[in-house]
Amino acid sequence: MAAVRAALRSYPVVALHGPRQSGKTTLARALAKGRAGLYLDLEDPADLGRLAYPMGVLRDARGLVIIDEIQRLPGLFPILRVLADRPRPPARFLILGSASPDLVKRASETLAGRVAHLDLGGFDLVEAGPSRTGALWNRGGLPRSLLARSDEESFAWRRNYVLDFLRRDIPQLGITIPAAALERFWTMLAHYHGGVWNGAEFARSLGTSEPTARKYLDLLTGAYVARQLQPWQENLAKRQVKSPKVYVRDSGLLHALLSVHNRHELLGHVKCGGSWEGFAVEQVLALLGYPSAFFWATHQGAELDLLVFHRGKRYGFEMKVADAPAFTKSMGIAMDNLKLSRLFVVHPGTKSWNLAASCEVVAVRDLPATVRTLR
Repeated sequence: MAAVRAALRSYPVVALHGPRQSGKTTLARALAKGRAGLYLDLEDPADLGRLAYPMGVLRDARGLVIIDEIQRLPGLFPILRVLADRPRPPARFLILGSASPDLVKRASETLAGRVAHLDLGGFDLVEAGPSRTGALWNRGGLPRSLLARSDEESFAWRRNYVLDFLRRDIPQLGITIPAAALERFWTMLAHYHGGVWNGAEFARSLGTSEPTARKYLDLLTGAYVARQLQPWQENLAKRQVKSPKVYVRDSGLLHALLSVHNRHELLGHVKCGGSWEGFAVEQVLALLGYPSAFFWATHQGAELDLLVFHRGKRYGFEMKVADAPAFTKSMGIAMDNLKLSRLFVVHPGTKSWNLAASCEVVAVRDLPATVRTLR
């Protein structure tokens, strides 16, 4: 909430992005309490009707104006530009976009220099609290999933979420991809979670072309349910991986796509290590405020799960599901080649300790405190 308030003080328009049910509306309503303004939910036919002549409604608004599900009415963006350019504008606009690649594109083009973009991906480690760390990994950060009364109730909610996203949300964006085809792709992506993108392999498995497979990946990425972690290219005399790593962003949705119902099944699943990697990557990025981040790998076998550029320094993160991670040759190569200030090995255990010079093992519950030392 503090980040949104700070952005509203500096920009006439703040765009809060994230998938459905990630808490955007709850956050916006909390910000609106005690403040004069206007709240418009464009999934409400009455509010949508009020904006038949949007300039007449928005021009006279004062205080904080919240427009929820703005991707339903993209024609508002040019109007917001005009209103934002008024001298000493009497209103600030908080626009919420639910899984809309179109929102980012139009807002960036129309509101360039006038809008601050913030991501909201559900609960993180700080918000969930230490007692819910295991549940956060298993169920993911979407509030209704994490706070469900049981693992089975949470799993059922996530399966319905996947179906609703495919059958309702995607068509509402004007995208005409068959739901069954996109579900097959998303499920396949879950099985490749944490791997390097191979468009040819996806295309063969789907019976389609590489450009079509890439289109599906970009769609899910723009909808905030997948992540493409780009490779970092260092000036080295080594062949380096040049394709992105791909992840399902929310670990709970990943487990729903893999039909993993609970933590017991997760720990015995072949994708347990990949699941932990993706979960820890998302937590680090959320705690750092989504900084400039990459992965790094060479064809000789050296790699680093996450490379973060933060306040002029380079930090590395390795994600290990083992209770007692060891220092590896690959870690040493990454520290030396990438000139890391520090390397953190994040694991799901309960203890943290120094592993080597400038390298430490971090228990997941200690990750928020560790990240705070980098700020």
